[in-house]
Amino acid sequence: MIEVRGLCVEAGDFRLRDVSLAVGPGEYFVLLGPTGSGKTVFVSCLCGLIRAAGGTIEINGRDVTDLEPRLRRVGYVPQDGGLFPHMTVARNLTFSLRVRGVAHDGAMKRILPLVESLRLGPLLARSPSSLSGGERQMVAVGRALAARPELLVLDEPVSALDGPARRTVCSEIRRVHEGLKVPSIHVCHNLDEALALADRAAIIDRGRLVQTGTMAELMARPRSEAVARLLGAENIFSGTAVPRDDGQSLVVLAGRHIYIPGRHEGAVKFMVRPELARIVTGEPQTRSAVRAVLVRVEPRGPYKRLEFDAGIRIVVYVQAGPGAGAFEPGRELAIEFPDEAIYVFPGVKPRQTAPMKEDNVNA
Repeated sequence: MIEVRGLCVEAGDFRLRDVSLAVGPGEYFVLLGPTGSGKTVFVSCLCGLIRAAGGTIEINGRDVTDLEPRLRRVGYVPQDGGLFPHMTVARNLTFSLRVRGVAHDGAMKRILPLVESLRLGPLLARSPSSLSGGERQMVAVGRALAARPELLVLDEPVSALDGPARRTVCSEIRRVHEGLKVPSIHVCHNLDEALALADRAAIIDRGRLVQTGTMAELMARPRSEAVARLLGAENIFSGTAVPRDDGQSLVVLAGRHIYIPGRHEGAVKFMVRPELARIVTGEPQTRSAVRAVLVRVEPRGPYKRLEFDAGIRIVVYVQAGPGAGAFEPGRELAIEFPDEAIYVFPGVKPRQTAPMKEDNVNA
């Protein structure tokens, strides 16, 4: 169990403020955030590379806040892997054991199961310069795990790799984690990477931890517009809401009435999840609908991204395949927004006023 409470760090002009989180036994935890948000400062402090200005760090009940890095039992994989270029793969893997006085041959016997798990056997005699980017990162993971850490920290380990290599290494990291169950904190800013790896994730922004949850929870209910945009939300709209007597609120969007869940009054921001919006070729069957012209179709493997112009941009995802229908740019279609597709960002609590009556609404 990894517990961080009220962690504060000062790194030059940057401040990490009051960060608290817990990583459970065997959990793969992803830390997401834009460049400069404080992700690397946070994990550097976990590893002992930067000193905490306040708060505590506990690993399996041990307070390691003021311990030297070598005493924390944290395995660290930096962005570039950090392999020793003058050592073979085998000697890189055994390095942490050899500095503790274990002979190379004895160290190799100890890490043999790890070498087999990571499928590194064919690489042992090679130098880091002869490896591909993905191979170097898997060796770096192996070197960190060889010391049998209580926590594995990976700081953007695949950010320098191309798409296919990134997916392969992420798949391998997840496979190895499932076998070893070492608690892991993985830093990244790539949504696909986080979706492929995370049991849970946290969003860090401008030195503060702003939201924690599973990826599904974060994407369905982001705490702010900034979090939503970081997670790839494409349909974010603003409007003025008027509460109704049926528990919903009315917003005018692109000249049409949209009914959003909950009672809201005044300025609101809400998102429409593109995978839950519906396209109909005939007349809409729900009262929240907008007619729009299809301007762009982008195949994305298992789904298609459709971009519409309704005076505002609206994006809808549809499954690819024979049943997906023919979508040609220039065609006018209706887009329905069911309740489950709409999420209103938390904001100032609305004033309590009389709701709008049905006969006051021109739906």
